[in-house]
Amino acid sequence: MVHADLLIVGAGPAGLFATYYAGMRGLRVVLVDSLDHLGGQVAALYPEKAIYDVAGFAEVSGRELIAGLTAQALSADPVLLLGEECATLDDLDGGGFRVTTTAGTEVDCAAVLITAGIGRFTPRPLPAVDAYRGGGIHRVVGPAETYADDDVIIVGGGDSAVDWANMLAGVAHSVTIIHRRAGFTAHEQSVERLRASEAVIVMESELGELLGEPTVREAVIRHAKTGESRTVPASVVIPALGHIASLGPIAGWGLELQGRLISVGTDMSTARRGVWAAGDITDYPGKVALMAVGFGEAATAINNIAAAIRPGADLFPGHSSEIGRPLTVGIGA
Repeated sequence: MVHADLLIVGAGPAGLFATYYAGMRGLRVVLVDSLDHLGGQVAALYPEKAIYDVAGFAEVSGRELIAGLTAQALSADPVLLLGEECATLDDLDGGGFRVTTTAGTEVDCAAVLITAGIGRFTPRPLPAVDAYRGGGIHRVVGPAETYADDDVIIVGGGDSAVDWANMLAGVAHSVTIIHRRAGFTAHEQSVERLRASEAVIVMESELGELLGEPTVREAVIRHAKTGESRTVPASVVIPALGHIASLGPIAGWGLELQGRLISVGTDMSTARRGVWAAGDITDYPGKVALMAVGFGEAATAINNIAAAIRPGADLFPGHSSEIGRPLTVGIGA
C-alpha cells in the first residue's frame, strides 16, 4: 500500500512537470505510467527530433527536454510506478481514492491528476519480434553513438522508422530498414535523406524471424510477394510500426469523454469530483494541443488540487522567484 496526496497518471511532459510543480506545493506524489520509462511518447517515438515550440528553447531535442523535465520531477521525490497501469478507481470513506494498478499495487490518495497524453499506447504487433524471447529489441531508441558497433534492423515506413534510420546511418556498423510496402509514408525530405544515406533499404518485404541467443544475431527477411528469404546480421532490432492508442481502464472511471479525450473545466477538473486532467488528453472549447499548453494546464491543475485538498491553502502560491526555489533545472542535471 502506498499513501500520497496526489496520484499522477502518465509520465509524459505534462505529467513530469506536474510532478515537479506538486513538489513545489508540498504534495506527496505517486507517478504511474504503463511504459517502463519516463517521458511518454516523446521518449518512445521521437527522442532525437527537434522541438521548436517550448518556451525558452529556440530548439531542443526530445531527449534533452525529457532529461530536463525528469530532473525537475525527481527533485519532488515522487514514488515511481513504471510499467504499471491504473486499473480501478474507488472512493474511500471520508474522501479520497484507492487506485489499484494492473500489477496489484494499491495507492491511497486525496486526488488524481490524469496526464496520459494520447492515453495508453501499445506497439502494433510484429510477429517476428513478439515471438522472439531474446535481447536486442529496442522499442525506445538510445543516443546514436551507443549503436556504433551494432547491425541495426528497423521495421517500418513511417516518420519514426525513417527518422531513426537517418539518425543511425553512418554511425552504426550497418542499418537496414525493412518496409512491407513499395513506398514510405514518412516526410518526403526525410525519405530523400534516407535514400542518400548508407542505410540499406528493403521494400515490399517483412521481418520473418529473429535468430540468436541470448540476444539477436541474425534476421530473416522475406519478400512479401515472392516469399524469397535472406539472412542478414542483426544485433539490434527497432520495431517502428506505430502504436495503438486507447484510454484503457480510465474510460470506466465516470468521466465525461469526447472520444479519447477528457472534458475539463477551466480549473482542469473533470466530471468526477477529486479527479483533474491536463495535457493532450483534455478537451474544452478553444483547446490547442501543444506541449506548452499542457505545461500551463499542469500548473493550473496542481494549484487547484492543492487548494482543494488542503483547506485554507492559497490557490496562487506566489512566483517561484519569491519562493526562493528555481522553477527550472539545467538540462541533463
